[in-house]
Amino acid sequence: MKDTHFGPDGWTKERLGSLAGETFIITGSNAGTGFQASRILLSKGAKVVMLNRNEEKSTDAIMELKQEFGEEADVRFIRMDLADLASVREAAKEVLKTVPRVDALICNAAIAQVPKQQFTKDGFESQLGTNHYGHFVLCGMLFERIEESRGRIVVVASLGYKMGLRTIKFDDLNWNQNYSANPAYSQSKLAQMMFAYELQDRLKAANKSVEVYVCHPGSSATSLISTSGGFLTRVIWWLMTKSPMVQTAEKGAYPEVMCATEDGLEERALYGPTGRMEFVGPVGKGTLEPYAYDKVVMTKLWDVSEKATGFDWPF
Repeated sequence: MKDTHFGPDGWTKERLGSLAGETFIITGSNAGTGFQASRILLSKGAKVVMLNRNEEKSTDAIMELKQEFGEEADVRFIRMDLADLASVREAAKEVLKTVPRVDALICNAAIAQVPKQQFTKDGFESQLGTNHYGHFVLCGMLFERIEESRGRIVVVASLGYKMGLRTIKFDDLNWNQNYSANPAYSQSKLAQMMFAYELQDRLKAANKSVEVYVCHPGSSATSLISTSGGFLTRVIWWLMTKSPMVQTAEKGAYPEVMCATEDGLEERALYGPTGRMEFVGPVGKGTLEPYAYDKVVMTKLWDVSEKATGFDWPF
């Protein structure tokens, strides 16, 4: 059923008012939807702090943004590699030291369709380690700063959560048996969603004033697949980008900007394009499969994540 909450055109950036005085932290923001989200937020007077792995690309991205919005555009970069929990902790400490207010943390960075089994610095399967565990620790370390401004956490998921087992493979989280790029990616995105929905439950129980939203960019023309996917996946994706089934990276950024700014959204939901196959089209509330918030699995994943990362959430 199509979401008509925002009218036939869905949510667009024209709904945004001034964001002067607000600060947004975005992971993976030197290209793709993260970069476009930065552009949209800066255009409304917000401050943006980029958490990216690549210093050179981040410097180039900031230069491009300042050329567009002027030298006074308040955008800066802190180096962080989600595949290295020590790097995540260092970056979080730097944020706590230098960023007095966080209105929204947008967990946008991801790797996808890694063709052969790889591991993060901490020994996790690369997609689960980067997409889920890295953000799990980052959100936890920045939580109290976000709560001080009654802010938000936005988890950027993927329709890919439907491509795999539809649950968490607790007996083989590293995929030592039968590694395959798509199911491993799917599990990492499902884990991110389960983290977000479990966090919603814990926040309510603890009476905390942080909102958590989950969205996905649909099928957007970004470098995600070409950066980490295998050759065949890259070829198929390149062909898809020439079709109406792929939209611009700017449109792909709409769901995360909406979730970071719009009032009156539902928490137990998945926001994104509502058109053909929910790949493209007007942005609104899409379809959410119930297994993405299976309480038993969510609770177990939270406990496993705390143990694996050595990070205990503050409540």
